[in-house]
This record gives sequence, C-alpha cells and structure tokens, in this order.
Amino acid sequence: MQTPPTGFDALRTIAVSRIYLDNFDHITAYWVGLGMKLAQVALSYGADDLHGTIIEEHIFHMAGATSPQLQTEADMIHAIREAGRTPVQRNTFYEPIKVLPDTAAANEARLPSGKSKVLEDNLATA
Repeated sequence: MQTPPTGFDALRTIAVSRIYLDNFDHITAYWVGLGMKLAQVALSYGADDLHGTIIEEHIFHMAGATSPQLQTEADMIHAIREAGRTPVQRNTFYEPIKVLPDTAAANEARLPSGKSKVLEDNLATA
C-alpha cells in the first residue's frame, strides 16, 4: 500500500519546481489540495499564488478531499496577509487588476523578527 504525499513532500515539490521550472512565471499552491494552512506556508517555499476564490469545488471532493469547498474573497485576503504577503487580484493572464496594500492587520501577522507567524506556528507544530 502506498502512502499519500506528506506536507513536507508538497513543500519540497513546490520549492524544487521554483528552481527547475524557471520558465514558469507562477507556481500555485492550490489550497483545495493542500489545505489553507499548508498553502500559506507554501508561499515561503516558492509558490506565488493560492489560486483565488472558488464558489464550489467538485473534483478534489469527489476524490475524497475534506477541505472547505469555498473561500470568500475576505478569507483569501486574510490568509495571504497572515502569510506576510500582499494580496493581488489578477486576470486570467496573471496581469494585476488590483493590489491590496498592507494594513495594520497585515503587520500584526508578522513576528518582530520579520518571520511569518504562520510559518513559525506550523514549524513549531511539525
């Protein structure tokens, strides 16, 4: 029996992809497949996209995923800021439509050391 990939495997794949796939402008940490917390951490491992809001996801859930089926725009903005990044709404061609600058809430998600609180929390429990 094969074991499914671990969170470490997913992060390692994203990191190696960023190095070897230098002709790819964007690498997505698909939150539906990874879960939002691991997708947030993946932003520090080479991913630069969480794949946006989804109204109702079916494919992963038909295969047995237990992650939420949707994320609101507010939830996505919060997750991106919590990971220490600036949310950017993009069109189909990844061209920026709207940049949502940092706010006081975004700065609270960062530790005084400048490290991401999400990354520190996840590493502390790993």
